[in-house]
Amino acid sequence: MTLVERFLKYVSFDTQSNEESGVTPSTPGQMVFAEYLKEELEALGLEEITLDENGYLFATLPANIDKPVPVVGFIAHMDTSPDMSGKDVCPRIVENYDGKDIVLCADGKVVLSPAQFPELLDHKGEDLIVTDGKTLLGADDKAGIAEIVSAVAYLKEHPEIKHGKIRIGFNPDEEIGLGAHKFNVEQFGCEWAYTMDGGEAGELEFENFNAASAKIVFKGRNVHPGYAKHKMINSIRVANRFISMLPSHETPEHTEGYEGFYHLIGITGEVEQTTVSYIIRDHDRARFESRKKEFEHLVRKINAEYGEGTAVLELHDQYYNMREKIEPVMHIIDTAFKAMEAVGVEPRVKAIRGGTDGAQLSFKGLPCPNIFAGGLNFHGRYEFVPIQNMEKAMKVIVKIAELVASK
Repeated sequence: MTLVERFLKYVSFDTQSNEESGVTPSTPGQMVFAEYLKEELEALGLEEITLDENGYLFATLPANIDKPVPVVGFIAHMDTSPDMSGKDVCPRIVENYDGKDIVLCADGKVVLSPAQFPELLDHKGEDLIVTDGKTLLGADDKAGIAEIVSAVAYLKEHPEIKHGKIRIGFNPDEEIGLGAHKFNVEQFGCEWAYTMDGGEAGELEFENFNAASAKIVFKGRNVHPGYAKHKMINSIRVANRFISMLPSHETPEHTEGYEGFYHLIGITGEVEQTTVSYIIRDHDRARFESRKKEFEHLVRKINAEYGEGTAVLELHDQYYNMREKIEPVMHIIDTAFKAMEAVGVEPRVKAIRGGTDGAQLSFKGLPCPNIFAGGLNFHGRYEFVPIQNMEKAMKVIVKIAELVASK
């Protein structure tokens, strides 16, 4: 089976995760996919294959060299985003892309256009896998899985390429922030690993946001509006006041690069009670802590103005910037950098404006930077992946294995 054939097969599995389910994996389709992958890895002749009750699938490509070589891992996640349906995905290949608009769905007037997505023009002349405009594609992260499986299959077919022991790991629920929670790092047994979960070819990431979630419940007092003067407290208005107290331009739509933000992700309410949900993000740990303190400060101000207990804050850290765990072992970045250059890919070191399983795994003792998987416009109907990007990612995996063994 070729790399493309694998990817097209993988996206046929409905593996959307669900943060409301409370179980692992969060949806049954992920386990169905994991069982399929387990059978494929067995057929390829890999060893030490395990699939646990939580949907974590590990396998080994044994070393084909006698000298001691560090054990390196490659990791990708099986779930797709809850943001859009991943059921009945209908991909098609646009061969030799001509730089013009791609009509994804004529009935729905869904068009993938370089006018809105100028990055398309970087892939003129390449072969693009696109959606039918009704679902996401699933390149995040089934492209990563296809690249890893294809790379170990290639290494098995080419014993002249010397490599140490390679571990591969596929996990559920990355898209809901739980991919690393039940990942058994000790069982995985690597000195370091790479997640194949980045975007454009060449991306190499070892910095990410520090992240927290915040929920504020605002209590109101409902009184007949005709007799409400000096009696009513409208929790919706109180919530709106809190929102307006935050910096108006420190939001995702106004920030880039290393700029952090407060992101309002949900608001529900009536006069009696309103709940507001935020995520808080910053690459710098000190600024991150300052942002959380600002939330606490503003809640105190609301309570001072409207009465103690009017606003109740729940604040939880989600993950931290992996840079502090990667910097002591920067040789793993150097290896990835050299592997990309060796296969003709220009490395693009950048900070992730988001999170990754690799960040949480790094804090669990497995240094784990992120390498491109090749897809673009993740989590929506305009998602696409150039086949050439996936081929490059597969070659990078092979080359990393070779370089680690040659040192």
